[in-house]
Amino acid sequence: MARSGRLRLWFRIAAVLLFFLLLGSVTVICQTPNASGSQQPVPDAPSAKRPFPKPTVPPVPETGNEVPEAPTPQLGTAPGGEGGVPPAPEITTVPPGSASTAPDPNSRSALEFTLKREVNFVLVPVTVKDTSGHLVAGLLNKDFTIYEDGKLQKTTFFTSDPFPLSAAVVLDLGMPDTVVKKVNDTLPALVGAFGQFDEVGLFTYGDTVRMVQDFIPAAGNQVGNVFRKVQKTASSKQSGPFGMAGPLGSGPSINGHPADPGGSATVNSSQSGTIYRPEARVLNDAVLAAALDLAKRPRTNRKIIFIISDGRELRSAASYSDVLKVLLSNEITVYAVGVGNLGIPPYRELQKIRIPGQGYGDILPRYARATGGQVFSEYSQDAIEAVYSRGTEEARNQYTLGYTTPATPSSTYREIEVRVRRPNLKVTAKGGYYPLPPSR
Repeated sequence: MARSGRLRLWFRIAAVLLFFLLLGSVTVICQTPNASGSQQPVPDAPSAKRPFPKPTVPPVPETGNEVPEAPTPQLGTAPGGEGGVPPAPEITTVPPGSASTAPDPNSRSALEFTLKREVNFVLVPVTVKDTSGHLVAGLLNKDFTIYEDGKLQKTTFFTSDPFPLSAAVVLDLGMPDTVVKKVNDTLPALVGAFGQFDEVGLFTYGDTVRMVQDFIPAAGNQVGNVFRKVQKTASSKQSGPFGMAGPLGSGPSINGHPADPGGSATVNSSQSGTIYRPEARVLNDAVLAAALDLAKRPRTNRKIIFIISDGRELRSAASYSDVLKVLLSNEITVYAVGVGNLGIPPYRELQKIRIPGQGYGDILPRYARATGGQVFSEYSQDAIEAVYSRGTEEARNQYTLGYTTPATPSSTYREIEVRVRRPNLKVTAKGGYYPLPPSR
């Protein structure tokens, strides 16, 4: 009995020790510090009777009566902790009913935007011939020097590669019937003078200008069909022989104006006698129309105007100087085939004499000389056909020099001179250019 009593006593003592040991472990767990090292009490669970506690308002500073503003939470951070407010999403569409921020194309600011084209890189096509009139090949960059307003320029571009042509053919239908018929017969040869990479546009003129065909590829049958239509149109034209006045030349007139608009002249009667009034020949207007259309063509092409005319100019709205500015500011070269009187040497010299009221006869050489082109004056049909190939060959196979001008852009004319360091060679290039296009 004594032994069993001692065992019960030891069990009681062990139970008491185990109880206190467990009680101490629970106290230690409840008082474990948080991550910051401070003890954090476990809050009571919220309920309808015991809601979340209200946030504590910062105390009023002792130095004033104003309550300081609560700190503004930063995007991406919650007040008083990590994470929180995400950044605002990027708006990619305008919500329905909201005003668009896109500029109005009809607004004043949009309409005031203008494009300005300033020339600081200058391209100069150059033709070099020997004393026999043949093209000279094999020249190098070192063989050329170029001057602008008398100052030597550094050539930064040089090539002797051929260029495709953008050619505006300008056909004079105001010439006498015999000349127009001769030119008509040569048009198939003109079509064959262009290469497969060229493009051709066609203009005709007499007393008015007409664009018969905008630029189309020279390869294929389309260009030939267009020229055949022009042949039929020109063949139906009636005019007096060589523009002479009189009953046969002018036809019947009403109040001094020809009853047939295709007539070559008007004969006005007055007290002082008969007044001869030749029909208008708007060569300047035709060149201007072709130049403005050529200005839209790619700069990778050589731009030329190929005129077939006897060179007579009368009563154009555009002046020679204004048209020349357009040609030079758009890098356009004028080539011409002088037919009719311009193909006969004695008459060619008479063309330079200006008779008041009869217009000008020396416009074509002036255009060609100023732009670096050439006038081929021929009379026979075979010679005219041969000239077509020569003209397009020269225009396509030129040396091309380029330089960057240091001069300030302006609208004043600048002279260009190209020299070749070899004797007995003839150099043909444009005489100058306009850095800025003419204002219109």
